[in-house]
Amino acid sequence: MIYRTKDCAEMTEEWQKLGPDMVARLLGEINPHLAPVSFDTTSTTIRSQKLSFYKEYSFLELTDLSTVPGARKYVLFKPGTKGADVNVINWTNQTIYDVNEKAPVVLNEDTITSYVKFFFGYVRGRHGRFLIIETIDDVRWQIEPPAQGRKVMQEMLAPVTLESMEADGVFSLSAFMVFKDSLFKTRIHVNPDGLVSMSDEDLKIEGMPILQDTAA
Repeated sequence: MIYRTKDCAEMTEEWQKLGPDMVARLLGEINPHLAPVSFDTTSTTIRSQKLSFYKEYSFLELTDLSTVPGARKYVLFKPGTKGADVNVINWTNQTIYDVNEKAPVVLNEDTITSYVKFFFGYVRGRHGRFLIIETIDDVRWQIEPPAQGRKVMQEMLAPVTLESMEADGVFSLSAFMVFKDSLFKTRIHVNPDGLVSMSDEDLKIEGMPILQDTAA
């Protein structure tokens, strides 16, 4: 299992809570895609946000805390007169790649960083998630490091940075990431169609006392 930082719902743009009428309307279109589990209109909260790299899709967070454990799902949603396009996040990259093709995804100097944060926030690989770390406050510590250790780590970290855009449209960025209990620096490559890869991983710290990832 991978270890996590802040809730992945905090990694993107501004959320807006939707009213009960809109919740009921959306659940009518989304619930058929959530079988065998559906969300109750009376106990479900939906938050929505616009993502800069998808012009016509909204990103929805569905939460129902009336059950134990509580239920939460994320959906990329596009309304339509002949039926909505509903894409439930299943923590694989394929859901995002499918929407990239349909939307299509809009990647440029203004949107690429947000796209990378979104991608890694909502994709889990076979061995866990790669979580972007920009400041030490992004880390959910199991045991807080000593003050000197925090200072050293914070001075090492940096925001996701766009390094270059090649003639073929491929973006290259640098980022610090946590995987399992290790911090490393890496280069992230994004094709014009949104395909993501990494290279040049440089291990910085291992054996970090951080909490286990529980995203689902």
